[in-house]
Amino acid sequence: MKKIKIFAVALLAVLVAGLTACNPNKNEEYNYTAYQKAVNETVKTNKKNSKVILLVAFGSTWQQAFDAFDTTVDAYKKAFPQYDVFLSFSSAICINRAAAGENAADGAQIRNYYAPPFWLTAFAQKGVMYNEIVVQSLQVIPGEEYTRVINYIKDFANNANGDIDDDYLSRVILKLGVPLLQDENKDVTAVAKALDNLYKTQAANDIVAFMGHGNPDSYDTYKANIRYTQLEEALQAINPHYFVGTVDMMENFKPHVYERMAEAGLNKSNKKVYLHPLMSIDGDHGHNDMAGDDLPEEFQGKSYTFADLMATANEEGEVEDCSWKMFFGANGSGFTCDNSTMIEKGLLELPSIRQVWMNHTQNAINGEPLDYYHSKNPE
Repeated sequence: MKKIKIFAVALLAVLVAGLTACNPNKNEEYNYTAYQKAVNETVKTNKKNSKVILLVAFGSTWQQAFDAFDTTVDAYKKAFPQYDVFLSFSSAICINRAAAGENAADGAQIRNYYAPPFWLTAFAQKGVMYNEIVVQSLQVIPGEEYTRVINYIKDFANNANGDIDDDYLSRVILKLGVPLLQDENKDVTAVAKALDNLYKTQAANDIVAFMGHGNPDSYDTYKANIRYTQLEEALQAINPHYFVGTVDMMENFKPHVYERMAEAGLNKSNKKVYLHPLMSIDGDHGHNDMAGDDLPEEFQGKSYTFADLMATANEEGEVEDCSWKMFFGANGSGFTCDNSTMIEKGLLELPSIRQVWMNHTQNAINGEPLDYYHSKNPE
């Protein structure tokens, strides 16, 4: 949604990064040093064990997401008492906006989160030097963002910045916990069963549609988008009233999800469509792209029908600037979809789903140390 705006923000970030790279200045150097010092102090103050787990999320600026992250850290501390537990954001935009209090007007706290390299460096500082570091990806699919997690570990292990003691790096044990849907069979099946256990009541007579993120084809790292299709297939094997779409995967936008519903004849009896984020947290995508009140500009403050919305679909088949709620709930869709059918919970808020990530962490701990010279990627 709002792809032009998102592209502009992304372009600005790239330009800023380029200017910084070409014109380093004292402020940038000061910020880096200040951030590293803050993380160093946090780690030193809270170090209780010789082993540590670093949870890596993309990030958010919403209080509901912050609460979900806090709950997840607490759950990890309880489940892994021999490990210290910290959480990092991989998105610079989320880090900066959370620190600036982007959603403070809606009750969100101002939070300081830091990128994984700061944490990894802090784990290796004198007086800390953890014996074992476990990095757990909180991504849903093993795609683009997961690649960044792998690269953080590689850069650390290879002492990319030359600021880590080489003798320490030769001794430290590194391990990596994989994303939620890493395995197309075991993980997809486990998550499908867990989601059905949670929402079988809603799906008995109505529809439950999950909104994932996905990546454009050019960014579909390791072809990980297929996990959304596989999850829908696994859910529909249990109950054909489940659907899985995305905000950014070709041929799996909300109109494509609607088409699959219509092909099954589900739009003929005014069923309710319950919507649920298929993301680790219920953040900007969940609040706006899924449950928001956005409509294409030409329909704002005017009457319109579902057919009117479909007539605005772009060449990729997506109806832009329109939330899932407003799309599925439009007059003439054959469905009821409104505020009462929004299930606004991120996956980390669901203990049974969170447990799948925690199982991956335990598997990493039980497994061999990470061969960081080779990517731990999907087959």
